[in-house]
Amino acid sequence: MSSKVVRAWKIAFVGGQFIWLSSCVNLPYYFQAISGHFEVIHRSQPISRIISSPDVDTRLKSALSTVIELRQFATDELKLPENHSYTSYADLNRPYVVWNVFAAPELSLSLKQWCFVQVGCVNYRGFFSQDSAEQYAEELRSEGYDVHVGGIRAYSTLGWFSDPVLNTFIGYSEMNLARLIFHELAHHILYVPDDTVFNESFATAVEHEGVRRWFKKKGAGQEQAVLLARHDRELVFIDLVLKHRQRLLELYDSDRSDSEKRIQKAKIYQDLKDDFLLIRAKNHEFSSYDTWFAQPLNNALLSTVSIYTQLVPSFQAIITQLNGDMDRFYETIRYIGELPKSERNRILQQAVEHTSSQK
Repeated sequence: MSSKVVRAWKIAFVGGQFIWLSSCVNLPYYFQAISGHFEVIHRSQPISRIISSPDVDTRLKSALSTVIELRQFATDELKLPENHSYTSYADLNRPYVVWNVFAAPELSLSLKQWCFVQVGCVNYRGFFSQDSAEQYAEELRSEGYDVHVGGIRAYSTLGWFSDPVLNTFIGYSEMNLARLIFHELAHHILYVPDDTVFNESFATAVEHEGVRRWFKKKGAGQEQAVLLARHDRELVFIDLVLKHRQRLLELYDSDRSDSEKRIQKAKIYQDLKDDFLLIRAKNHEFSSYDTWFAQPLNNALLSTVSIYTQLVPSFQAIITQLNGDMDRFYETIRYIGELPKSERNRILQQAVEHTSSQK
């Protein structure tokens, strides 16, 4: 058996997490992870071969050429790992590569965690099959959880394998391609067990910094303006969600009866929808969030927003304090990542406060 196969049997990566064969993971789930990842690898072809083929659609060639540029920029400018990730392409013939299941108690915003040997605990469970994800979600709903199933267009193996470009996101705009590639490559830099918020916020901060630099280097003034406008809309959306999240936290921590909490919970979620509609009425560009609000709003969905954004200002503040030196930034974050969680959060909070005091 080759070393590559032996390694693959040791570890498989699903939807942002490693899944180890042990007593804490059931065999069917483990093997769907193995087979799902092998399908992705099996369908992968070198981008150079695809671009040189006369039979490939010109739009695909153009998009893959942009990926090559972004990949080199990630190494040169953002100091992200120079490896074989995003140098191959796979068409999976489906819209998502995995489906992640998130769950939270009916009257709590604390996401359920799944724990794995060596890697620790994460706030979601990934499936390569939508049917399997939905089936598992139903099991959780029957136990009383608020549940959200989200289709995921890309995932990172943290450098254990060479992640390919996928059909699930190759149709993105240049901006979104850049965001995704920079975000996923950032996961190759650092992974802190048991802290999904830290890991995702770190990758999101690198993503934002990378896209800003990408368009600045290209001198693309119009694209920079679009990026800034989108960033402003994201801040409004996040602030809106977090405002109502805080209301829910206060409600769930209160002494009210469970029946009263359920009534107020429904009201808060309706207020969130109503407030969004007011914002959308003033600026139609917020219609990009229509799909998000069309989903059943519940504790699980709401908590996914804070996973990716909660600590982003802290990481951005550290980048600013280090004058944009990405090597020093990664060195600093690696050090912080080794600290106990309470100490990590304290330092990250101080970074934001320090930057704010300098303005």
